[in-house]
Amino acid sequence: MKKLLLSLILLSAVLFQFCSTSKNASKHVMKMSYQKDISPIVMAHCSPCHFPDSGKKLPLNTYEALTTNIDAVLFRVQLPATDPKFMPWKSKKEPLSDSLIQVIKLWRDQEMPM
Repeated sequence: MKKLLLSLILLSAVLFQFCSTSKNASKHVMKMSYQKDISPIVMAHCSPCHFPDSGKKLPLNTYEALTTNIDAVLFRVQLPATDPKFMPWKSKKEPLSDSLIQVIKLWRDQEMPM
């Protein structure tokens, strides 16, 4: 019985050795980039209104334009859809999903890599 108990304790120790702690889990966060992750979201959800050739709104078609306005963008896409400041307002575009908003937040939190 003692051997069984000792074996279970040893097995548990070995298994828990490979579990991630919250410190280690942060090392596995996916790195975002403007080119790979953010630009496609902006193109799909913010064009043509925020693209200068066809839009008449604040331009968001470049890295510089988006990084300059990231907090305002995040604020507006998270407003209730009935709020006049909500984006995309009165558009045929679907609102950003929670998962897409989280991608943008993660990119911002990672200091907006290109």
